[in-house]
Amino acid sequence: MSRVAKNPVVIPAGVEVTLAADKISMKGPLGTLTQVLKGDVAIERQGDALLCKATDASAHADAQSGTIRALLANMVIGVSKGFERKLTLVGVGYRAAAAGDAVNLTLGFSHPVVHKMPQGVKVATPTQTEIVLTGSDKQQVGQVAAEIRAYRQPEPYKGKGVRYSDEVVILKETKKK
Repeated sequence: MSRVAKNPVVIPAGVEVTLAADKISMKGPLGTLTQVLKGDVAIERQGDALLCKATDASAHADAQSGTIRALLANMVIGVSKGFERKLTLVGVGYRAAAAGDAVNLTLGFSHPVVHKMPQGVKVATPTQTEIVLTGSDKQQVGQVAAEIRAYRQPEPYKGKGVRYSDEVVILKETKKK
């Protein structure tokens, strides 16, 4: 059995879990998330915890049990606390402004870049060079952050571009004569 799947997923107060044959859904103060289940993993509810077990002894079922357990843990955190991803803009004239369900980016192009947020992800700009993305789905928040970063990735000589707030960009030395 997967080492990850051996740990139970504790369900905090305020989170409702609905377990069906082929899907599981969780409802909390920050929204509702649903995960489709395959036949390789069986989920049991024991009190205020969920246990994931492989249905057979194959390596694939074992791996899937750990994956499903991690997804369930992320769902519990998402509907109770939520996820946050911070981006930083580095460069002269690089700015960001949140406008409703979109973020307007000025990244040194001849045109402004407008990135529309999908449903479930909120954007805030505390300063002109910071972007804060929040939502209940970890995968969706991370995907939107990666899409915004892809507009202008940090370049290795001056470090200009959009980077994650905890990202370290190692600068290269310029060419010497």
